[in-house]
Amino acid sequence: MSRCFRLLSCLVLVLSLSACAGYSQYLPRKSSPDVELSALIDKSAARMLRSNSELLKQSPVIAASFVNIDSLTESSTLGRLTSELFASALAREGMLVREVKMRDSLFIEENVGELILSREVQRLSAAHAARSILIGTYAVGQSQVYISVRLVRTSDSFVLGATDLRLPLNANVQALLGGGVQRW
Repeated sequence: MSRCFRLLSCLVLVLSLSACAGYSQYLPRKSSPDVELSALIDKSAARMLRSNSELLKQSPVIAASFVNIDSLTESSTLGRLTSELFASALAREGMLVREVKMRDSLFIEENVGELILSREVQRLSAAHAARSILIGTYAVGQSQVYISVRLVRTSDSFVLGATDLRLPLNANVQALLGGGVQRW
């Protein structure tokens, strides 16, 4: 009887474990690890400046909020923060960065930030003696956010330097995007 009981117990255990295997798809997925955004941006800014030693001569620079690549008039907390962190990183690397948060200089919309309109670039560069503008876009993927950053000369709109980075689409990054991120 005990041998039959053990055999039956093993059979029940195996069946119950096999039933759990199909259930694992409904369990919450392990969250992506947090990244140190400031450190990642510092490395990206340094990499961009190392790729072209002439970039330091393009000071002063003004920074615009990074925008959603699918809607260039929309930004987010992530876009505004990333722009601020890149401007700080460039300043630490030796570039002169002008602070230009003035309503008559930039297009500022509540919850969007500073978006430089192309028709204003010449006026802005003259008013602030800026030789270049830091611009960027971000795209939200299924598990990553891709950020593209460019330093653009104001006199002719040529890209002088560029760098890219990506962030895991974890809860922190979703919060910075405004929580409206849908993942399929």
